[in-house]
Amino acid sequence: MASERVDPLEDRLASDLAGPGWSVLPGYLDGDRVRALAEEARSLRASGAFRPARVGRGAERAHRPALRGDELCWIDPGCASSAQRDLLARLESLRRALNRALCLGLFELEAQLGVYPPGACYQRHRDAFRGGGHRVVSMVAYLNERWRPEDGGALRLHVDAERAVEVPPLGGTLVAFLSERFEHEVLPAARERLSVAGWFLRRRGP
Repeated sequence: MASERVDPLEDRLASDLAGPGWSVLPGYLDGDRVRALAEEARSLRASGAFRPARVGRGAERAHRPALRGDELCWIDPGCASSAQRDLLARLESLRRALNRALCLGLFELEAQLGVYPPGACYQRHRDAFRGGGHRVVSMVAYLNERWRPEDGGALRLHVDAERAVEVPPLGGTLVAFLSERFEHEVLPAARERLSVAGWFLRRRGP
């Protein structure tokens, strides 16, 4: 039986997660995919499909724009567009590759389109609490064409107690990291900032 084809980007991401625990992959999405998803995000936002993001848990969950100023629209696989289905298929291939390489027990994906209006930020946080969350791998794919350094909007990933790396939101770049390990934040941008955020999940306990 023929072995399954190995995607070099998937292999690199698996190696990075097994090592430092985070990875940056420029060119994960090509220009056509970036443009199609960005156009859909803008169209959906114009139609009222986006909602302000909230922070907190349970009854404390609320819209607090000083802490988190983005708007989001969850991607529903059951009614996804062609461009969204293409992205979901690529991420499904990545999920299988990470399970083969790292035995992470990744069960499913949740994903959302996101927009940060100019000046919006997301203060330092972690996507999953240690030992208590079902998010295992966090990802963000950027949909911004012709992004310049002066536009800002970098993802600041705190890789250890002494050091942080800043990743500009260049169109086509995919960033992935272990959800429980890394705190991160989104710095304010001078222009609209578009992305797809996703998480690979493990099964919830009984």
